[in-house]
Amino acid sequence: MSLRALPELKARKLPDVCAFHLDDGAIDRFEALAPKADASDATISILDVIGQDFWTGEGVTSKRISAALRNIGERDVVVNLNSPGGDFFEGVAIYNMLRQHKGKVTVNILGLAASAASVIAMAGDEVLIGKAGFVMIHNAWVVAVGNRHDLIEAAETMEPFDDAMAALYADRAGVERGEAAAWMDAETWFNGEDAVTAGLADAFLPGDAAVPTEPKGPAKAERRTENALMRTGMPRNERRSLIAALKGGTPGAAPDATQDAGIVAALRQLSATLRS
Repeated sequence: MSLRALPELKARKLPDVCAFHLDDGAIDRFEALAPKADASDATISILDVIGQDFWTGEGVTSKRISAALRNIGERDVVVNLNSPGGDFFEGVAIYNMLRQHKGKVTVNILGLAASAASVIAMAGDEVLIGKAGFVMIHNAWVVAVGNRHDLIEAAETMEPFDDAMAALYADRAGVERGEAAAWMDAETWFNGEDAVTAGLADAFLPGDAAVPTEPKGPAKAERRTENALMRTGMPRNERRSLIAALKGGTPGAAPDATQDAGIVAALRQLSATLRS
């Protein structure tokens, strides 16, 4: 019962001459002719600006992605991404939706993941990129007008957004937040190889992986170890922690018994993981 004193709506029954009686078999015949959705399709395509485009009314919104994820359910999902970016908050909302998804999220960077789209890309449990693909990260943009105090206030308002993005990129790449912030300050473009080397992507798309370009020496061993651990299903943060333990401390430093014990434990854990 409504708590508000709303007027009652009265509607009379239409006479039978205006009524429409549906044939008992009509629904069955319609369903037989209607195209069936592919139950195996768990792919989301983000191939436009992020958020509603002011000029065209198009664009990829968090509302659309939310509906797609509800339809997919808890299945693993593949996100095909090619976007110049757009609305920061829409990008953050889509990122959080993908991170909360129950199944595995694989992000394929088909061409470009720039600005807000690069934030979305970071949501992948696995991020694949084409060798000819690009990731671009920079500080958040805003249009501001006013006197010098207004402009200073606008700059201060942007700081938390930039700090949040720097933390996200740093966590993904396994670098210090200051390094990620420097990437953003320089508006850095990473091609496919650079993105994989920096840790913003895990590997190349299958079509490009046929002729892999791998680092050499210790870096190659580290990358092969991480890929092997990834195939076991070990989460990214655990992989990074284990590899850090294996690498030990500062090169050339005096041996440390505690450090040696940690490396031995890490080697045993690695061996057990790869055998399981």
